[in-house]
Amino acid sequence: MTTGTPTKPYSAASTARRRKLPSQALVGYLFILPAIVGFAVFYLYPALRGFQISFTNWNLLSDPQSVGFQNYRDALNDPKFWSALGITVKYVLWNIPLQTLLSILLAVAMDRLVKSMFVKGLLIVPYLLSSVLVGMIFLWMLDPLLGIVNQWLANTPIGRQAFFNDAGQAIPTIAFINIWKHMGFNALLFYAGLQAIPRTVYEAAAIDGSREWNTFWKITLPLLRPVTVFVLVTSVIGSFQIFDTVAVTTQGGPVDATKVLVYYIYQNAFAFFKMGYATAMSMLLFALLVVFTLLQMRLLRAGESDLE
Repeated sequence: MTTGTPTKPYSAASTARRRKLPSQALVGYLFILPAIVGFAVFYLYPALRGFQISFTNWNLLSDPQSVGFQNYRDALNDPKFWSALGITVKYVLWNIPLQTLLSILLAVAMDRLVKSMFVKGLLIVPYLLSSVLVGMIFLWMLDPLLGIVNQWLANTPIGRQAFFNDAGQAIPTIAFINIWKHMGFNALLFYAGLQAIPRTVYEAAAIDGSREWNTFWKITLPLLRPVTVFVLVTSVIGSFQIFDTVAVTTQGGPVDATKVLVYYIYQNAFAFFKMGYATAMSMLLFALLVVFTLLQMRLLRAGESDLE
């Protein structure tokens, strides 16, 4: 009987594969290197630099002076900061529910009724337009005197509307513009999610006698949860950072009715030259978005899928 450690079969081939792994990993790292460099240069470094600036008093012209947590204390005690945050929340509450609901309904309509790829492609056109261009287009269309919308409304019982010039209508109008811009893109995301749902699930529901509404509520919506989480998280983050449309259309007016938080930050940084104070408010907004994102992912169970 032979003693000693037996030789494993294919040990030479296994050794060769193990020797190739470092080179394969290196190739993989080289492929993602441009993305890592871009993230570090354009996102990570500015974020760390902004965090550093938030502890200083800097007017962009002289050297920054350290003030500790004074900027954060000033922000938390600033009524205009809380007013801008409240207006931003108001915009989010107008924008997110309507945008998400209309996107889901549009996705279901595409899944059931529309087969043309050309029509589906048209839905993404508003999303491809710049926010500045979209804001300017609607600024002209909704002009109280010369806008085509008010020209049409003048011949109806509704009458002309102030839109951007009315404190009560300005935020809903801006929300409508951004709903129009982003609704088609989100609808395509939901449409892709609908295509991933096995048709056998619907066939089984039909055999059990489930009606359309029950099928949609108990099958379609739960199975769309991963897409819904992605859409809600990205939409909420984008909504809290609303700036372009406000800057083009109302510039925070009328009577500060649309002075959202990012616009207030912009004013402090580049109009009042309070860069340290502005970056401190930016850090507070970042912390708020992190909390909102974690809450959404926890409540919507982002790490789970009913398709498994």
